[in-house]
Amino acid sequence: MAKIIINKNNFYHNLNQIALKTGSIDKIAIVLKDNAYGHGVEIIGRLASEFGIKHAVVRDYKEAAIIKPFFQTILVLGDQAVLDDSCSFTLNDLADIENAQSGAKVELKVDTGMHRNGVAMDDLPIALERIKAKGLKLVGVMTHFRSADEMGSELFWQQKQFEAVKAQIRVTGYTNVRFHSHNSAAILRTKTFSEDLVRVGIAAYGYNELPETFDKVLLKPVMKLVAGKVATRTLKAGERIGYGGDFTAPKTMTVSTYDIGYGDGWCRGNMFSPYMTAEELPILGRVSMDFISLESVKEEVCVFDDAQKAAEQLGTISYEILTAMSKDIERVVI
Repeated sequence: MAKIIINKNNFYHNLNQIALKTGSIDKIAIVLKDNAYGHGVEIIGRLASEFGIKHAVVRDYKEAAIIKPFFQTILVLGDQAVLDDSCSFTLNDLADIENAQSGAKVELKVDTGMHRNGVAMDDLPIALERIKAKGLKLVGVMTHFRSADEMGSELFWQQKQFEAVKAQIRVTGYTNVRFHSHNSAAILRTKTFSEDLVRVGIAAYGYNELPETFDKVLLKPVMKLVAGKVATRTLKAGERIGYGGDFTAPKTMTVSTYDIGYGDGWCRGNMFSPYMTAEELPILGRVSMDFISLESVKEEVCVFDDAQKAAEQLGTISYEILTAMSKDIERVVI
């Protein structure tokens, strides 16, 4: 049957590489949103905790509940702020302040140029006043970079903007507030790191999306997708496979179906430019909801062991390949 293999050693290698950049594992917050980028939020949460990671980031309070036993602090990116000993909640908008429960721990997101979420820099004084009036506990201030993985000066412009935000926070008298702005791309390209936390997502799972012009930090993919054989048959020359019969056997072939398809989150792709598996087996014909066909008799085949390479074939990005994987696929740690 299909399964996802999680390589613990590769995961720990990646965390070590990040720790070399931050100077301490205590400054790493592992991003576990969207089922830990498809790897399994509970599995990765436990592994990260065993490594010594103390901080985590999730999408919602439901994900936070799963990993509470593993971390000292959990930042929830997109849910209403409520009272909780270990969770803090992102304020993405002034309205989030009004909707928050009095006494909740919050982290204010400031828009320094991404123009997606966060209060405008001009609204920072208003936000701080409302946080105080609402009785919220401000424990963090954050921003997000829009172009950390690209050449150019935009990253430095946003960093300068965030330095102005930090200065404004400090003069208002707030203490014990953690500042964080770095994502995976930013920490991989940085030479010096002085903030309190780094939010590490895709890099922890083995992918360095920076252009070749940057110093390369070697990372190792954590996920491998394996599919199991369902049925085998011999096709004669001229016989066709699957919906629409889009693949025609050019010779006598032994073909097997394997239990992965778009119902499991695998991309349907383009049948006229067939996806080549990690074992260099082209998918024959259309991807079905639950099956693919390959010229193979192996009991198991590796569909991909590097999401970045798979994404290049399918015209997308590693993030989409990983996060699309169904939660119902068994995850096995090796």
